[in-house]
Order: sequence, then C-alpha cells, then structure tokens
Amino acid sequence: MNELYYKDAQKSGQKEARHRASQGESPCLPVLDDFVSTTAVAKGIDLGLVQIPAELIVGTKTRGRVNAFAPNFMPLLDEDTEFAAKWEKLCQAHITEGIRDPIKAYEYMNRFYVEEGNKRVSVLKFFDAVSIPGRVIRIMPEGNGEEVELYNEFVEFYKYSKINFLLFTKKGSYALMQKALGKPAGEEWTDEERNSFTGTYYYFRKVYLQSGGEKLQSTVGDALLSYVMIYGYPELRGTETSDIKKNLKKMWKEVELHGEEEPIEVQSDPPEHKKKGVISKMIIAARIPSVLKVAFIHDGAPDRSGWVHDHEKGRRYIERIFEGKLETKAYYDAMQSDDPFSVIEQAIEDGALLIFTTSPRLTQASLRAAVEHPEIRIMNCSLNKSHRYIVSYYTRMYEAKFILGALAGSLTESCQLGYVCDYPIYGQIAGINAFALGAQMVNPRAQVHLEWSSVNGASAAAAAQKLIDSGIQFLSSQDTARFREDDRDSFGLSFIDGDRIELMANPVWKWGVYYEQILRRVFNNALLDEYEASNKALNFYWGMSAGVVDVVYSPRLTQASKKLGDFLKQGIIHGVCTPFQTPLVKQDGEKIDNPDKALSLDQIINMDYLVENVVGTIPQYEDLNPMGKATVDTAGVEPAQSGVSASEEGGESETDGEKA
Repeated sequence: MNELYYKDAQKSGQKEARHRASQGESPCLPVLDDFVSTTAVAKGIDLGLVQIPAELIVGTKTRGRVNAFAPNFMPLLDEDTEFAAKWEKLCQAHITEGIRDPIKAYEYMNRFYVEEGNKRVSVLKFFDAVSIPGRVIRIMPEGNGEEVELYNEFVEFYKYSKINFLLFTKKGSYALMQKALGKPAGEEWTDEERNSFTGTYYYFRKVYLQSGGEKLQSTVGDALLSYVMIYGYPELRGTETSDIKKNLKKMWKEVELHGEEEPIEVQSDPPEHKKKGVISKMIIAARIPSVLKVAFIHDGAPDRSGWVHDHEKGRRYIERIFEGKLETKAYYDAMQSDDPFSVIEQAIEDGALLIFTTSPRLTQASLRAAVEHPEIRIMNCSLNKSHRYIVSYYTRMYEAKFILGALAGSLTESCQLGYVCDYPIYGQIAGINAFALGAQMVNPRAQVHLEWSSVNGASAAAAAQKLIDSGIQFLSSQDTARFREDDRDSFGLSFIDGDRIELMANPVWKWGVYYEQILRRVFNNALLDEYEASNKALNFYWGMSAGVVDVVYSPRLTQASKKLGDFLKQGIIHGVCTPFQTPLVKQDGEKIDNPDKALSLDQIINMDYLVENVVGTIPQYEDLNPMGKATVDTAGVEPAQSGVSASEEGGESETDGEKA
C-alpha cells in the first residue's frame, strides 16, 4: 500500500515539475541559501516550536535534496531508491501512529524553508496536512520596498497574535483585520481568541476555495478581510456554509479588486459629456423614474455640525435645480444608531434609488448596503477608498489651502503662521502641506506651526488659542461655514490682533455644485456607464477646475492680495499652477523629485509626511480623542493608524474642522 502511495506522490511531483518547466520555471524546490545571505541567517530570530501552515512550506534550506522534490514537495526519485524506501517508511508511521517529530525550518518573508525533515513534509503534504510542527528561525529581510513593508506589518501582527497563516496583498490590511476583530493595536491575543480565529479562518478558506478563490490573485486573507468589513466577524462565526457562499457571490467583485495592482481609479474632473442617441435616451428613460428619490445620510445633525450643515445646503440647492425631477430626504445622526446599516436600509425602504452617505465613518455600512442592494447606487463622501460597490467622492481642498498659504505668507511680518487641523486622514495632510508650500513660495522664510483639535483634551478653539498665545497672527483653521456671527471658535484664514479677529479669506466647499454635476451624470446614465466600464474602485476627486472648490475674500483683504489669489486660482483651474511642484523637501530632509516635475494625484492622496517648513508632527493614534480614533480607523493615514508620529518616522460629526 505504501508503494502505491509513493507512486501516486511521484506522479504528482512529475506532473508539477513538467508544468513548471513548461512555464520556464525551475522544476525543483527553491533553495533559501541561493537568495539569502549568511549574515542575514546568522541574525535569525528563534521563534521556538510553532505550527507551520503546510501550504507556506515552499522550499529547502540547502541544495542537499533540491533534486529529490518537485516544487509541491512531492518526490521525483525512482521507486527503487533508498530515498523512496525511507519515504514509504515515514508514510507507514504516519498512518499507524502519526508523525510527531518536529521539523526544523527557516521562515523568510512568511514562507518556510526546511533544513531537517523534508521527507516528513512531503508525506504530510501528500495527506493534505493543514499544519506541521516545527522549530523555526525567522530571517528578517535586508532590503526595503512595499513587499518588505507589508512583511514588517505581518511581523508586528504576529508579535501579539501568533497567527502565521494570514496573508494579505495590500499594506495596512493587518491593522484593519485587528480592528475588524475588535482587538486594540498591541493587545495580546488569548489562546481562546487565537483558536477561535484559526477555526473561523479555515472554515472560511474551505468555502472561499470552493467558490473559485483559487483562480484569483487575492489571498484567503484578502477575501476574509473584505467579508468581515462588510458583514462583521461575529456574524461570520455563526453563518452557515451556504449563506457564506451566497454572500461571497454578492461581493465577489470586491474580492477580485485585491488582485488589481492599482485598485483605485481616481477621476480628477467630470468626464466630458457625450451626447446620447435616440435609443440610448429611451433606455435611460426606462431606467430612471420620472421622479428620482435621493437620500442623504449624515453621521451628525446640521444644528451641531458645520459639515452636515454644508451638505444640507447642497441638498436644498439640487432640490431647486432639479425641481420636479427628484425628491430628497435627509437622515441625521446615523452613527448614534447601534447599526447605521439599518438607517441606509430605511432610506431604501422609503424608495431611495440614489444614496449619499456624507462621512467616511459610514463607509462600512454603505458598502454592505451596496452589496445587499445592487440595484441602488450608493456614494460615500471619503477619499482613497478601494471598494468596488460604492463610489467615493471628495474635493481637492488642498488647492484652496495653497492659495490661503500664499496669501498668509505674503501678509505676515513675523514669517510665523498657524494651522489648526482636526484629523490625520487622507486629504488633510495634503491640505497642511499645500498651505505650507504656498506660504513658502511667496516667503521662503515662512514657517507653519501645526496644532491638532482631535488630540485628547484639545478642541479647535484651544488649538487656535495655543497658536495665538505664541504670538502667531495669521491662522488657518476650519473651512466649514459657521452659523452664528459671534462664533469665534474657528477661522478660515484670519488675522488676530489681541481681541480683534479679522477673517481674510475662506475656502468654500461647493457641495451643491458637486451634487448637481453628479446628478446630471445620473440622469444621462453616464455615472452607471463609468461604473460598469471600470473594474476598479471609482473615486471622484474634483477641485477648482470642476467648480466644486473656491476661495472667497473678505472686504478687509487688500486689492493686491485679491489679485494674487485670483492669479493662483486661474492658474490651478487651467492646470498651469501646481501646488505640489517638485522638488519638495520633507521634514526629515528627504527630497522628492518627480520626472514630470509634479506629484501625481496618487502621491498627493497618500501623503503621510509633512514638508520641511511645517513645525509639528502627525499625532499618534493613542493620543487622539474618541471621535479622532473613530475617523482615523476608517480614513487615517498610515503614521496615525500605526501610532508612529511623522517625526519618529524620518462630533458628533464635524464640529472641529474640515473632514474627509
């Protein structure tokens, strides 16, 4: 019987070897010594005795047995060899009493290479063992790059979880999974938590592979993260196999998105309108009802939040523009509900076919609703979201900040400027840097002192006062319209002289224009065409050229300063003025210089550093207040999510400042 097992294993090995050779790959096992230096091996970290995921054992440490095994660890040598006899003996031991002796292996980039026990691995893999006990030495990579950064995130995750089978393809995924499981960063996992997650993972893995997951470039971890981000981890643990399959089918495009090298398609301006033919117009008329119902779902209320107030102004604006063609309804304080998903469900039950959720904190609920209701179009006001079933929209507010910085730099006598920011999230860091670069452009000696309103014990007013007390007179802070003339807790760009506060200029979010342009695309079916034509996550990131961002001036601002602002505004609109012209220098002295002399939109969106003339740091996660942490959880830049400040690296809804 053992001879038959060997023969079957050998056939499997020969088939794998032929396949690899036909693909121009080596028909033998990879050898760790061929690509890892002896210095790196000597610095290895002893992990002790661990359960090694069998599927992650991919090679051998030395070249001693390299020709004896195919890349799938099945044997290649003839049946009459001593090697075959030993393999068959191990096979018999496994069947009768089990192989108990641990192997010895090296782990490199979360793949394992065997030094002792190659035949044990071969036999156990033949019998589809899930894991194999082994004494493991970890070798840390000597280089850098995205792959190494992702591996370092795994190492940090492993430190507290001791989970070594969870693989991702995108940076930030380990932190997201930790949060999705309800585990604070840096908290040790209990044995019960580890065992529960292990069982859930392999249960999900079986269903995922049965559903066709082996054909995708996405890992099981990628698919699991997408699933729990939509349906939640507790629900997964109690879900039947058939229901998981149904849910995976509904969200399959979200899983496929992980296989995209560039998963996000950023639309910097509304595409040019194309005239529709008669047949196309008839199809559109059949798809869109005579009166379209549109819902706006907010995480706060307009009487407490400038952010919600501004979006509500936009809602009322489109009611006037499209009078008779649409009905709108607003839903407030969605985050005060135990389940914001239920608020979106209520909007759908009320007949809404298009839903705008105006906060990144509503992203997960929006995504789940979009998966459950593919006939409903849901758009979420956020930036840098790689979700296939919802469309994200946001403004390039950094363009207005650049102009404010230039105005402040030209007006200051001390060269010291102030900036109050709320959350370290996508879009905000670009705003800080754009303001600083605008000031530096007109005044090379200008410095921007940065304070945060979302740090524990702080507020927008307190952060502003701290800057004022240090002698700073020109201050940029909140951009959202306020409701009372006597409300001095926030500023656009203001001049402060004792008790005198003079607003000089203010950035404007023109949400009404934004929603008008989106709805025009809905009514001519362009939005649906764009969505269906793309296999990526669609992000609208429109700015001054689309008319959705502006800067308005106070009568107190001099005519000369207004001319400067208008000159820069027209330059940005027509693409001849670029706020992030390179080269530019980071706080740590690193120089960024692109061949095309300007940062790409992707580089701007993903900024996680401050430029050289900013005085301040990106706050650590544990220093943020509860609202700050909740916002960073869904839209935070990497230094804030990982708890590392920029210097260490080299309200309710929106009442404290601008929000992404």
